[in-house]
Amino acid sequence: MKYECKTISKSVVDIIQKEKGSKFIGYAYYIRNEGDVKKRLEEIKSIHPSATHHCYAYRLGFAGKKYRANDDGEPNGTAGLPIYNQLLSFDYTFTLVVVVRYYGGTKLGVSGLIKAYKNCAEETLQNAKTKILEKKERHLLVFPYSSQGDAMRIIDRYNGDMLTQSYMAECEIEVEVSKRKSKEFLEHLEAFQDIEIYECD
Repeated sequence: MKYECKTISKSVVDIIQKEKGSKFIGYAYYIRNEGDVKKRLEEIKSIHPSATHHCYAYRLGFAGKKYRANDDGEPNGTAGLPIYNQLLSFDYTFTLVVVVRYYGGTKLGVSGLIKAYKNCAEETLQNAKTKILEKKERHLLVFPYSSQGDAMRIIDRYNGDMLTQSYMAECEIEVEVSKRKSKEFLEHLEAFQDIEIYECD
């Protein structure tokens, strides 16, 4: 199982390259899901409504197994795939790359298009800064006030992030911990009989 992956820390915009009169503009975004992809594509199309093509590729998931490459009207395999191959080359996932093209009047041919889209995507990702994402797991802990000190010590020991806290008849804490450490974290908690553990979706 893959516990971490590489993505980009912030958006990259307006990376411009020109080839035989055509202008190629590269963008890269961190994305969490396909909804983010749709939103970013709508944004790009609103910025460049008169562009000839809005080609893109993305990868999702820690292993990058969810992906798509779109040629947006360019000859099959000449735009989306070269962009996608750059995502593979940089080993980025949770990342969308869009290359906008304004046609300049001269046809580039299949090899010319592949090279142009590849080069623009490559330069766009060269301008990105890398961020490491770590896979996390969420659990709800329920315990009496007498066990609060024990629970807090374990959460702190495993660098858990407390997302929600409720103190009514009992203490309820929703905590997020590294997937890599979750088994050990849960085993440590289970040693205390008063602490109930529920997995969150």
